[in-house]
Amino acid sequence: MTIRDDHALASDLATEAGERLLSLRGREGFEHPPALRAEGDRQAHVFLTEALARLRPSDSVLSEEATREEREDPARRTAERVWIVDPLDGTREFAEEGREDWAVHVALWERGELVAGAVALPAQGRTLSTAEPPKLAPYEGGRFRIAVSRTRPPQFVQKLAYLAGADLVPIGSAGAKISAVLTGEVEAYVHAGGQYEWDSAAPVAVALASGAHASRIDGSELAYNQEDPTLPDILVSLPELAPTLLAGIRDLHR
Repeated sequence: MTIRDDHALASDLATEAGERLLSLRGREGFEHPPALRAEGDRQAHVFLTEALARLRPSDSVLSEEATREEREDPARRTAERVWIVDPLDGTREFAEEGREDWAVHVALWERGELVAGAVALPAQGRTLSTAEPPKLAPYEGGRFRIAVSRTRPPQFVQKLAYLAGADLVPIGSAGAKISAVLTGEVEAYVHAGGQYEWDSAAPVAVALASGAHASRIDGSELAYNQEDPTLPDILVSLPELAPTLLAGIRDLHR
């Protein structure tokens, strides 16, 4: 097994899960959003966990859609390799006709580090991965854009944007927001108020491979495969903007 194999596997699995979700979106019998969301979560979870059990039988898996008992399995905490997956990131957007800001996340954590990952954006027809990390657009100064939650943008980010000279851009899933940083649609993503490891592991793996900044909003490292998978805040940005954003966040939290 090689590291390259893991990059390719993450990309292939995320892409195929996304294609299955696109097909589900067009099927009869799932016209009502609650049914579509539930079936999307279920099908993508089953596909990813069964594929990983078959292709990487010695590895552990942490999935958003796993049972509580499965997520709390002590074997995961002592495993050297853990796949952290979000089978459908942005279920709300997935169930809204025409929306493209939802994703599939597949990441590999190994001995304390994220070593591979992929974010499929099925409705956009692309997958970002550590196999071929996106090339970041350079920041050329002036006003910039910060991606925030469509439904619960942190109030302090509105103040941060005002002080830093930035515009806020509402985007759906966390994976879509971080991907927007990597593709040049925004320059930063700031979130506080609640997330879990599966919300960010895969996009952070790709962001780090691309040379982007990724940290907690206090500047500390993002840690994965913890006993408690809660990871409540995050900053992902072009590296040139990280010092300004971190300083602004510190000032606002004094």
